[in-house]
Amino acid sequence: MPIPMDEISGMPVSSPYFPRPPARYRGLRMQTVLFRADPNRVAALLPECLTPEPDGTCAAIGVDAPWSSHYGTFQAIIIAAGCHFENRAGYYVIVQYVNSRGSIPAGREIWGTPKVWADMRVEQVERVMATTASVGGTDIAAVRSTAHRPCDPANLPRLVPMWRIKVIPCADGNGLDVLQLVSGGSPRTDTVIHISHAGDGTVEFHPSPVFDVTSLEPLDYIGAYYTESDFTEDFGVIDRDFLKNPWRS
Repeated sequence: MPIPMDEISGMPVSSPYFPRPPARYRGLRMQTVLFRADPNRVAALLPECLTPEPDGTCAAIGVDAPWSSHYGTFQAIIIAAGCHFENRAGYYVIVQYVNSRGSIPAGREIWGTPKVWADMRVEQVERVMATTASVGGTDIAAVRSTAHRPCDPANLPRLVPMWRIKVIPCADGNGLDVLQLVSGGSPRTDTVIHISHAGDGTVEFHPSPVFDVTSLEPLDYIGAYYTESDFTEDFGVIDRDFLKNPWRS
């Protein structure tokens, strides 16, 4: 019997490449380094519907996922910029370097996360955790931090909403089928933070012919944080559909 059209959820239609959310994560290690960059350079990497924070606040997030129900083991670096959409403050994902083949199409097709393949390294060198992304044979981004100070989970920085611009072009080349601002992958209420610490951190970017973010060279640092947690990642929220409700600057 043919596959009913209303039961198609992905490609290949007979066996989708990735399962639908929710996805469960256990023991996920995350290091977050907050820094300030030139606000004008931050603005140049944002869609016009978003306004950067006046002080150029950005976040570089190293991720080490030892187990996930949908994508297995993977590592990543997320580069995000503090910004405003209308009257709401949040962060915008500029790029995510990741070494998970399964999570790249899932992230792009469901939430619009700008995931790109990278070779990843996560190292613990004495008390420094170092996460490095390499693209095209070059180390393109690195996040390094310590975690020697206890930190109450209530004092961790809130990096939500975490916006993406989801873009899908028309197959015939005439414009876009999808252009949406999405806040995605919201954790459910079952989040458990096992370890919460703070420390000092640095971020390093290197030039690359693709996915380059060297314009976000840090001017100074705000703080660094480390967590180990379990949580469930669900579907996102469409904050604005620009094809139904066009943006007028």
